[in-house]
Amino acid sequence: MRTKGKPSSMRGIRQLAEHLDISIGTVSRALNGKPDVNEETRRRVLAAAEELGYVANQSGRSLRQGETKVIGLMIESSQEAVENADNFFLGVTSGLQHVFARHKLDLLMLPCPSDEDPCEYLKRMVARRVVDAMIISNTQRIDRRIDLLSRARIPFAAVGRSLSAGNFPWIDLDFEGVAERAVERLAARGHRRIAITAPSSEVNLGYVFVESYRRALEKHGIPFNPSLVIRVKSSEQGGYQAAHELLLLEDRPTAVVLIYELMAIGLYRRMMESGIVPGRDLAVIGFRDAPRARFLQPSLSCFRMSLYDLGIALGEMLLANMPAYRELYPDCGRNIIWPLELVQGESDAFEIEAMV
Repeated sequence: MRTKGKPSSMRGIRQLAEHLDISIGTVSRALNGKPDVNEETRRRVLAAAEELGYVANQSGRSLRQGETKVIGLMIESSQEAVENADNFFLGVTSGLQHVFARHKLDLLMLPCPSDEDPCEYLKRMVARRVVDAMIISNTQRIDRRIDLLSRARIPFAAVGRSLSAGNFPWIDLDFEGVAERAVERLAARGHRRIAITAPSSEVNLGYVFVESYRRALEKHGIPFNPSLVIRVKSSEQGGYQAAHELLLLEDRPTAVVLIYELMAIGLYRRMMESGIVPGRDLAVIGFRDAPRARFLQPSLSCFRMSLYDLGIALGEMLLANMPAYRELYPDCGRNIIWPLELVQGESDAFEIEAMV
């Protein structure tokens, strides 16, 4: 056997084979745990690979095996998303990675610019075969991405429902429950003019939330007024704009329910500028218990959920729809409405009768 010194740079399997003076095929089979390699040779190969810093050529292996071991998460990339430190997906990804790490799968964030057609962006990703499966978010009322992924036979799961045809896996927040419990809580305090905020885009959650709000009002005998549906961007600035539009109404509402967690910060700021105190002059119910919103005074009534647990459920749902992992997750392929828990604060504590 030839004795070789340690190479200055261990780049791949060929250099490892030359260093050990055995064939590339034997080294490859040893690294991949094939049974036709004797134990002594396997130990030598693994020890040398660790000592010399051998790293497998994953791109070549992926081409041979027809897989990348990468899951794509497509999100919207915009200035407001960057500015919002409490971004929804920062919490979800930790749960996703916990699930994918079990199978040595990597998570790749795919930020779609807000000025680009999401379907065209996704077409490029599909054509380049950069991922084995996809998670899409911000589902539209009719979402062409769903049809694209279905035709391409790429496993996927969606964060959000859609009216697009086809039986596809999705997980969505319980916007119906949020609207129903918020309206019920405010109606019990005597409020009849209850406003809500809704996204200004075609994202489907806005339609779900508005329709749920309409049904909740009807349940309590309160007429639906379209002028009390304030459509703004889902951001802190959107909350500021929503408050400004509420102030312009001739017959102002006595309560408002927000659709996005950071809206409350902007809304509080605009109301305070006008001398209107949330919790005293206007009842406010926020959406999610975001860290930055916890410092608001009066304390914000809002809804709580575990983004980490949501990420785990989403990851397992996706794997349940991938042929290689389906048997490991037999009970995780069903669609899920994710519950939220109401956290009572002081922002909606006053009653209309008490103000007379």
